[in-house]
Amino acid sequence: MTAVATPATPETTSETATRMPRRTRSAAWLRERGMGATILVSAISAAFGVLLLSATGYIAAWVDADPYLGGGETVTVVLGILSVLLVGVAIYVAAIVTANTFATIVAGRVRRIALMRLIGASARSQRGEVARQGLIVGTLGAAVGLVAGVAAAALLLWWGGNALGLDVAYDILQPVLVLPAAVVALTTWAGAWSGSRRVLSVTPLQAIAGSTPRRHDEAAASRGRNVAAVALFVAGAALLALGVVVGMLNPLGVVVAFVGGILSFTGLALGAVLIMPPLLRLTGRLFGRSAPARLAAENALRYPERASRMAIGVVMGVTLVVMFAVANESVKAVMTASAGGEPPAEMMRVMDTFAAIMMGLVAVSAVIAGVGLVNLLTIGIVQRRRELGLLRALGLTSAQVRRVVLLEAVHVTITALLFGLVLGVVYGWVAAQSLLGSVSVPPAWSSPTLVAPAIPWLPVLVVVVATALLTAVATVVPTRLATRVTAVEALAE
Repeated sequence: MTAVATPATPETTSETATRMPRRTRSAAWLRERGMGATILVSAISAAFGVLLLSATGYIAAWVDADPYLGGGETVTVVLGILSVLLVGVAIYVAAIVTANTFATIVAGRVRRIALMRLIGASARSQRGEVARQGLIVGTLGAAVGLVAGVAAAALLLWWGGNALGLDVAYDILQPVLVLPAAVVALTTWAGAWSGSRRVLSVTPLQAIAGSTPRRHDEAAASRGRNVAAVALFVAGAALLALGVVVGMLNPLGVVVAFVGGILSFTGLALGAVLIMPPLLRLTGRLFGRSAPARLAAENALRYPERASRMAIGVVMGVTLVVMFAVANESVKAVMTASAGGEPPAEMMRVMDTFAAIMMGLVAVSAVIAGVGLVNLLTIGIVQRRRELGLLRALGLTSAQVRRVVLLEAVHVTITALLFGLVLGVVYGWVAAQSLLGSVSVPPAWSSPTLVAPAIPWLPVLVVVVATALLTAVATVVPTRLATRVTAVEALAE
C-alpha cells in the first residue's frame, strides 16, 4: 500500500491557517527562540537607563540642597553628561545585539519567507513584518524595564538615604524616565529592521532549499556594506587620532574621541565578515587536527556571518570593560607624569572610587553582550539540527558532536577575546589622553603630557576568566540541544 502525500497548495495552507485561532497565529512568533532574550536585552537596557537617570537626579537634588554645595551646577552638568553617555553605550550595545539576533532569526526563516514570496508576498512586506515584531518585542521589554527600573530606583534611593542619613526631597516618578524606555523600543525596532535586510535578497526559488547561512564568498560580496564599513572605520580612526591631538590642548578632545570610537567600532561591526575569518584561521590552528577540532574550525570559516554575530558580542563586552580599566590606569600615568612624580593621595583615592563605580556601570553593557552570545549560540544550534543530524548519520558520536559545538564556541570566543583586549587597550589609552593630556597637576604643573598605554593586569585577568566562564555557561544549553534528537529525526526536517 503506497501512501501518496498531497502537496500543500496555497488554498490548503489558507484553509489550515483559517482554522487556527487568530490569537494563536498572531502570537506564535513570540515563542520563537531569540525573542525572549531580545525582550530581556530591551528590559535590561531600559531598566539601566531609568535607574541611572533616577540616581543622577537624586544626587543632583542632594547637591543643590546641600548648604555647602548648593548651586553646584557643574556637578549637575557632569552627572547629566555621564548618565547620557553610559545609557548611550548600553543602548548601542543592545542595538547591535538585537540586529545580530534578528539577522540570525531571519537566516532560519529563509525557506518560509521564500514560500511567502512564492505565493505573492513582496520582500518589503516580509521585512516590514520582521520590523513590526522588533517594535513589539522592544516595547514589551522597555515596559518591563521601566517598571523594574522605577522599583529598583525606589529601593536603592530609600536604602541610600537611610544608610547615609540623607533627607532629600526627590520625586522618583519623573516624566523623563519614559525617555530611555521609548529610545530602547525604537532602537530595538531599528535593530530588527537592520538585521532583516537579508529578506530583500530571498527569492521564491529558495523555497525548495534549506535555511543555510551565506557562505564566505556570498557574505564578502556585499560591496555596499563593505565600503560603508571601511569608510566608517577610517573616519573613526582619524577622529580618534584627532581627539588625542586636541586633548593635548583642551579636555574637549574626549568628545571628538568618543565620536571616533563609535564610528570606528561600528565600522568593525559592519565589516566583521572581512575581519574575523583571518583571525579565526589563526586561532583554529591552536585546536589540533582531530576531526571535531577541524570541523569546528571549518564551520566558523565556512559561514563567517554566523561566527561574526557570535564574536561581536564578546568583542563589545571585553572592549568596554578593558577600555575603562586601561583608561583609569592611563589617567593615573598621565597625572603622575604631569605632577612630576606621585600626585596627591586624595586625588588618586577619588579616581579609584570613580573608576570602581564606572566599572560597575559598564558591567551592565557587558551583561547585555553576554546575553546576546548565549542567545545566538542557542538559535544557531536550533537552526543547525539538520547539519548536526547529518554528522550523526556519518558516524560521529553524541560526545563528538557536543565537542564540535563546544570547540566552535571556544574558537570564536578566544578570537573575540584577543581582539577585544587589543581594542580595549587602544580605546582606553585614547580616552585618557584626549581627556587629560592638557591638564596640569601639582606640584610640577607639567603639560601637555603624552604617555604610553598603562595596562592593569588584574582587571584584564578578571576579564579573561569571566569570558571563559561565560563561554562554559553559554554552551550548556546548545550542547544539550545538539544531541537531543536522533539523526533520523534531524534529517527528516
